[in-house]
Amino acid sequence: MINRVVLVGRLTRDVEVRKTQTGISVASFTVACDRRGSKDAQSGQTADFISCVAWRQSADFLGQYARKGALIGVDGHIQTRNYDDKDGKRVYVTEVVADSVRLLGSRNQSESTSDNASAYEPSTDAFDNNFEEISDADFNTGPSLDISSDDLPF
Repeated sequence: MINRVVLVGRLTRDVEVRKTQTGISVASFTVACDRRGSKDAQSGQTADFISCVAWRQSADFLGQYARKGALIGVDGHIQTRNYDDKDGKRVYVTEVVADSVRLLGSRNQSESTSDNASAYEPSTDAFDNNFEEISDADFNTGPSLDISSDDLPF
């Protein structure tokens, strides 16, 4: 079975970091991810707001460096749980447990975005950074192999 989630979006608020009774850091945060296509006709919503949790070093990292509006990448898995609140009502929670997190975009982009975080505009610049131009010539550097289809195992 596969339970894998990859999210790229903006933090909707500053990350909240707490400690368990045994001293382990846990961070709670929400990531706003754009929906593809048009607005939802009923609510007008163009993004999904996904609850996430990170533990230990990832939680400490987010608490120290991530701010509202920052572009973030989350790799993790979905977890469901339930509990009884103080009124005795059963509460069901579905969240993404982050296995790894990464701040995307430059520090200057994050700082300027956090000042104006209500303007939710996703940037594709974060995906274009640090990639070199790749051409077919990059893959034609070694000797060629002469293999007939009869030699293939499938």
